[in-house]
Amino acid sequence: MSSRDFLKLSRRGALALGAGGLLATGMRSLEAAAETPIESSNQRAPATEFQLGEFKVYALLDGTFVAEHPQDTFGMEQTSEVFEKASHDHFISSNKFRGFFTPVLVNTGDKLVLFDTGRGVLSQPQSGNLLKALATAGIRPADIDVVVLTHMHADHTGGLMQNGIPTFANAKYVTSPIEFNYWEKLGPAANGSARVFAENVLPLKDKFDFIDPGREVVPGITAVEAYGHTPGHMAYLVEVNGRKLMLTADTANHFVWSLAYPDWRVVFDIDKARAAETRRRIFGMIAEERIPFIGYHMPFPAMGFVEAVGEGFRFVPATYQLQLGHEDEQNRPE
Repeated sequence: MSSRDFLKLSRRGALALGAGGLLATGMRSLEAAAETPIESSNQRAPATEFQLGEFKVYALLDGTFVAEHPQDTFGMEQTSEVFEKASHDHFISSNKFRGFFTPVLVNTGDKLVLFDTGRGVLSQPQSGNLLKALATAGIRPADIDVVVLTHMHADHTGGLMQNGIPTFANAKYVTSPIEFNYWEKLGPAANGSARVFAENVLPLKDKFDFIDPGREVVPGITAVEAYGHTPGHMAYLVEVNGRKLMLTADTANHFVWSLAYPDWRVVFDIDKARAAETRRRIFGMIAEERIPFIGYHMPFPAMGFVEAVGEGFRFVPATYQLQLGHEDEQNRPE
């Protein structure tokens, strides 16, 4: 079936034509920066799209924040001199950084599958920009068929509810049973993510499908084991018409400090040693196969490639590669 036929036949066809690249900025923040002032848009939030075979993929900016003292989060075990040099070598500040939150929507033609839901309301009166970004792409919350939660940190689950009502009324939900059980047993402790899990995720338990690595969410989207950041954290491989895209979620939380230095400790990783092993395995595969990925916390639009360099990886932001036809791709095997 051609892309034109696909768009005609799909009930999502009109939606697939809605987004037009990068739009005006709309911004929010991460659980760890809950008190950081939020920059937000009163109009539309950015969405960028590309075609992956017969699938349409949207990167949706829920928000962003600026925080100081990045070594409180990344490379805590390194000396300040090592951290400063690494940052200088990659043309970034060692004193301040910008974080991003980028849920992903995949339109398979039969299903609209949303990966993660942004920060939502959480402890602050302002809501995230996910719904604005979806509207930019011409998509309503009621259109979403499946919501995949890569893990249960609050910046991924905060948008599931609005005033106690499910945001995505017609959706079913998918996650790892390991991940769900971990947070359910933890209970609504003082930890922000545990509280948001109890308020936003647990009430939807009867609507969840629990899948293990290697299982498909829908045809063409397969769960990939990426444990360490949280006990059941998973990435997802999208594969259609011979093309691949990896949704890495929080396997790496920064395009330099997590990728160029994959063994550096990250404060948010629950099992730090396993998270480092997972970074090497997942991004080693991405580099070897030269496939694109979308990382939840990468600089928006959060898409790119990685090259193995030295003891780590070099992030190569996607420019126009993913907007070209399959026959023109620069990463096509010879």
